[in-house]
Amino acid sequence: MSGHEAFTAGRAGPPFGMPITFRLPDLPLVRHLAQDYARRLGLDEETVGDLVIAVNEVATNAVTHGSQAGRLRTWLDGTDLVIEIHDDGTWKPGPKPGAVGGMGLWVARRLSAHLTVRAGAAGSTVVMRFPARTH
Repeated sequence: MSGHEAFTAGRAGPPFGMPITFRLPDLPLVRHLAQDYARRLGLDEETVGDLVIAVNEVATNAVTHGSQAGRLRTWLDGTDLVIEIHDDGTWKPGPKPGAVGGMGLWVARRLSAHLTVRAGAAGSTVVMRFPARTH
């Protein structure tokens, strides 16, 4: 990871909202950071679990299909936790019929309240929203 001091499980991560650059070996830490942010913001455990799976799918796509490094940004919009993952790669269409795998964006779309994809010459950006549920 770059742009900040590396963090490990059990230690506080970088401040909320700070952009994080990550590579393939950093994916466990990306999941931990996303989970930590979600819990600190009071999202319920079902949403936290969905968020971690969705972030993992999109972040994995960014560093395996996009470019060697991805960037994670988080922010609040009202009570929604918004997560953006960007890579500098060229967009490749989703899985072909009969393919095994390649369903990461579909999974992330199903688990988030809203998901958008922007792709172009500057890379690919996925933005996901996860609402804080009130009981």
